[in-house]
Amino acid sequence: MREWIPVPGSPKSRLLAAGTARFEAEGFERAAVTAIARDAGTTTGALYHHFGSKQGLFDAIREEMERRVRDRMEGAHAALGGGRAGLTAALLVGFDAAVRFGAARILSDPAAPTARDALVPALRALAADAPPMAAEALAGAFRAALAAVAAGASASDAREGLAWTLAVAPPPHGGAA
Repeated sequence: MREWIPVPGSPKSRLLAAGTARFEAEGFERAAVTAIARDAGTTTGALYHHFGSKQGLFDAIREEMERRVRDRMEGAHAALGGGRAGLTAALLVGFDAAVRFGAARILSDPAAPTARDALVPALRALAADAPPMAAEALAGAFRAALAAVAAGASASDAREGLAWTLAVAPPPHGGAA
Protein backbone atom coordinates (compact mmCIF):
# COMPACT_ATOMS: atom_id res chain seq x y z
CA MET A 1 0.00 0.00 0.00
CA ARG A 2 1.35 3.44 -0.91
CA GLU A 3 2.02 5.65 2.08
CA TRP A 4 -0.23 8.50 0.92
CA ILE A 5 -3.31 6.30 1.21
CA PRO A 6 -4.15 6.22 4.92
CA VAL A 7 -6.41 3.59 6.42
CA PRO A 8 -9.97 5.01 6.33
CA GLY A 9 -11.04 6.26 9.75
CA SER A 10 -7.47 6.17 11.11
CA PRO A 11 -6.10 9.19 12.98
CA LYS A 12 -3.89 9.99 9.96
CA SER A 13 -6.88 9.88 7.62
CA ARG A 14 -8.95 12.06 9.95
CA LEU A 15 -6.09 14.57 10.25
CA LEU A 16 -5.83 14.79 6.46
CA ALA A 17 -9.57 15.41 6.15
CA ALA A 18 -9.65 17.96 8.97
CA GLY A 19 -6.53 19.69 7.66
CA THR A 20 -7.98 19.90 4.16
CA ALA A 21 -11.17 21.49 5.49
CA ARG A 22 -9.33 23.99 7.72
CA PHE A 23 -6.68 24.95 5.15
CA GLU A 24 -9.34 25.42 2.49
CA ALA A 25 -11.63 27.48 4.74
CA GLU A 26 -9.01 29.54 6.59
CA GLY A 27 -5.77 29.34 4.65
CA PHE A 28 -2.48 27.99 5.92
CA GLU A 29 -1.60 30.85 8.26
CA ARG A 30 -4.96 31.02 10.07
CA ALA A 31 -5.53 27.26 10.38
CA ALA A 32 -4.59 26.31 13.94
CA VAL A 33 -2.98 22.95 14.73
CA THR A 34 -5.18 22.65 17.83
CA ALA A 35 -8.34 23.18 15.76
CA ILE A 36 -7.24 20.64 13.14
CA ALA A 37 -6.50 18.04 15.82
CA ARG A 38 -9.80 18.75 17.57
CA ASP A 39 -11.73 18.45 14.29
CA ALA A 40 -9.98 15.14 13.63
CA GLY A 41 -10.74 13.83 17.13
CA THR A 42 -7.02 13.44 17.82
CA THR A 43 -4.31 15.26 19.70
CA THR A 44 -1.75 17.69 18.37
CA GLY A 45 0.78 15.00 19.25
CA ALA A 46 -0.82 12.72 16.65
CA LEU A 47 -0.50 15.47 14.05
CA TYR A 48 3.19 15.93 14.85
CA HIS A 49 3.73 12.16 14.93
CA HIS A 50 2.28 11.62 11.45
CA PHE A 51 3.35 14.83 9.70
CA GLY A 52 6.09 16.46 11.77
CA SER A 53 4.52 19.91 11.64
CA LYS A 54 1.61 21.94 10.34
CA GLN A 55 3.69 22.56 7.21
CA GLY A 56 4.22 18.81 6.85
CA LEU A 57 0.46 18.21 7.02
CA PHE A 58 -0.19 20.97 4.49
CA ASP A 59 2.50 19.62 2.15
CA ALA A 60 0.98 16.11 2.30
CA ILE A 61 -2.48 17.47 1.51
CA ARG A 62 -1.27 19.71 -1.29
CA GLU A 63 0.83 16.95 -2.84
CA GLU A 64 -2.16 14.60 -2.88
CA MET A 65 -4.49 17.24 -4.33
CA GLU A 66 -1.91 18.14 -6.99
CA ARG A 67 -1.57 14.45 -7.89
CA ARG A 68 -5.33 14.02 -8.25
CA VAL A 69 -5.71 17.16 -10.35
CA ARG A 70 -2.63 16.39 -12.46
CA ASP A 71 -3.89 12.84 -13.18
CA ARG A 72 -7.18 14.25 -14.47
CA MET A 73 -5.41 16.92 -16.50
CA GLU A 74 -3.18 14.34 -18.16
CA GLY A 75 -6.20 12.16 -18.94
CA ALA A 76 -8.12 15.05 -20.52
CA HIS A 77 -5.07 16.05 -22.57
CA ALA A 78 -4.61 12.51 -23.85
CA ALA A 79 -8.31 12.05 -24.59
CA LEU A 80 -8.20 14.97 -27.02
CA GLY A 81 -4.94 13.88 -28.59
CA GLY A 82 -2.87 16.66 -27.07
CA GLY A 83 -2.22 19.99 -28.72
CA ARG A 84 -3.84 23.25 -27.73
CA ALA A 85 -7.32 21.71 -27.47
CA GLY A 86 -5.97 19.01 -25.16
CA LEU A 87 -4.15 21.59 -23.06
CA THR A 88 -7.29 23.71 -22.75
CA ALA A 89 -9.36 20.68 -21.75
CA ALA A 90 -6.67 19.70 -19.25
CA LEU A 91 -6.80 23.07 -17.51
CA LEU A 92 -10.60 23.17 -17.38
CA VAL A 93 -10.88 19.58 -16.14
CA GLY A 94 -8.16 20.34 -13.57
CA PHE A 95 -10.04 23.43 -12.43
CA ASP A 96 -13.29 21.47 -12.07
CA ALA A 97 -11.50 18.75 -10.11
CA ALA A 98 -9.79 21.20 -7.74
CA VAL A 99 -13.12 22.87 -6.98
CA ARG A 100 -14.88 19.52 -6.52
CA PHE A 101 -12.12 18.30 -4.18
CA GLY A 102 -12.46 21.44 -2.06
CA ALA A 103 -8.90 22.49 -2.82
CA ALA A 104 -9.25 25.85 -4.58
CA ARG A 105 -7.42 27.80 -1.86
CA ILE A 106 -4.93 25.00 -1.23
CA LEU A 107 -3.90 24.88 -4.90
CA SER A 108 -4.23 28.57 -5.77
CA ASP A 109 -0.84 29.62 -4.43
CA PRO A 110 2.48 28.49 -5.82
CA ALA A 111 4.05 25.80 -3.67
CA ALA A 112 5.87 26.82 -0.51
CA PRO A 113 9.62 27.32 -1.00
CA THR A 114 10.21 24.04 0.81
CA ALA A 115 7.89 22.07 -1.48
CA ARG A 116 8.08 20.97 -5.08
CA ASP A 117 5.67 22.69 -7.49
CA ALA A 118 4.00 19.90 -9.45
CA LEU A 119 1.77 22.05 -11.65
CA VAL A 120 4.31 23.93 -13.77
CA PRO A 121 6.36 20.83 -14.70
CA ALA A 122 3.14 18.97 -15.58
CA LEU A 123 2.01 21.85 -17.77
CA ARG A 124 5.44 22.02 -19.41
CA ALA A 125 5.05 18.38 -20.41
CA LEU A 126 1.52 18.94 -21.73
CA ALA A 127 2.54 22.14 -23.55
CA ALA A 128 5.74 20.79 -25.05
CA ASP A 129 5.02 22.45 -28.40
CA ALA A 130 4.02 25.81 -26.85
CA PRO A 131 6.23 28.89 -26.67
CA PRO A 132 8.70 29.24 -23.79
CA MET A 133 7.06 30.32 -20.52
CA ALA A 134 3.60 29.20 -21.69
CA ALA A 135 3.37 26.70 -18.82
CA GLU A 136 4.10 29.42 -16.27
CA ALA A 137 1.49 31.73 -17.82
CA LEU A 138 -1.08 28.93 -17.89
CA ALA A 139 -0.33 28.01 -14.28
CA GLY A 140 -0.85 31.66 -13.33
CA ALA A 141 -4.27 31.79 -15.01
CA PHE A 142 -5.26 28.46 -13.46
CA ARG A 143 -4.22 29.59 -9.97
CA ALA A 144 -5.92 32.97 -10.39
CA ALA A 145 -9.22 31.25 -11.24
CA LEU A 146 -8.87 29.00 -8.16
CA ALA A 147 -7.97 32.01 -5.99
CA ALA A 148 -11.14 33.75 -7.16
CA VAL A 149 -13.20 30.76 -6.03
CA ALA A 150 -11.37 30.72 -2.70
CA ALA A 151 -12.20 34.42 -2.29
CA GLY A 152 -15.90 33.78 -2.86
CA ALA A 153 -16.44 34.04 -6.62
CA SER A 154 -18.73 31.46 -8.14
CA ALA A 155 -16.93 28.49 -9.62
CA SER A 156 -18.85 28.91 -12.88
CA ASP A 157 -17.77 32.57 -13.21
CA ALA A 158 -14.14 31.71 -12.45
CA ARG A 159 -14.25 28.79 -14.90
CA GLU A 160 -15.74 31.01 -17.59
CA GLY A 161 -12.95 33.53 -17.01
CA LEU A 162 -10.33 30.79 -17.28
CA ALA A 163 -11.91 29.46 -20.47
CA TRP A 164 -12.01 32.97 -21.97
CA THR A 165 -8.36 33.47 -21.04
CA LEU A 166 -7.57 30.26 -22.86
CA ALA A 167 -9.40 31.74 -25.90
CA VAL A 168 -12.06 29.09 -26.21
CA ALA A 169 -15.76 28.91 -25.58
CA PRO A 170 -16.30 27.14 -22.27
CA PRO A 171 -17.38 23.52 -22.76
CA PRO A 172 -20.44 22.38 -20.85
CA HIS A 173 -19.86 22.10 -17.11
CA GLY A 174 -19.76 18.66 -15.57
CA GLY A 175 -16.86 17.15 -17.48
CA ALA A 176 -15.04 14.12 -16.14
CA ALA A 177 -13.01 14.61 -13.00
